Amino acid sequence: MARVTIFVALMLAAGPASAECYADYKAKQDDPLRLAYGVAQVSDGNCDPGSAANELAPRLASAGWTLLSVMSTFGPEGLGEREASAGDHFLRY
Repeated sequence: MARVTIFVALMLAAGPASAECYADYKAKQDDPLRLAYGVAQVSDGNCDPGSAANELAPRLASAGWTLLSVMSTFGPEGLGEREASAGDHFLRY
C-alpha cells in the first residue's frame, strides 16, 4: 500500500505530463512588403515570449518570413479568441 501512496504522490507532484503552449506573433515578408499576425504552438519549455521567439524565428524564416515580435504566450484557453484574427496563419508554423 505504501508503494501506491508514494506513486500517487509523485504523479500529483509532477503535474500534467504536457502543458500546451502557444504564442501569437507578428511577422513580415519584404518585396513586396507583407505583414502577418499568427498563432503557433511552441514547446512547453518555451512558454515565455523570449524563448518562443527563439523557437519561432527559424520556423518562420524557412517559409520566407521575418519574425517581428512575439506578442504573448498562452495556453489552449486563448486559442478561440485569436483564431479569426490569425486567419491563414493560425497554427500554420
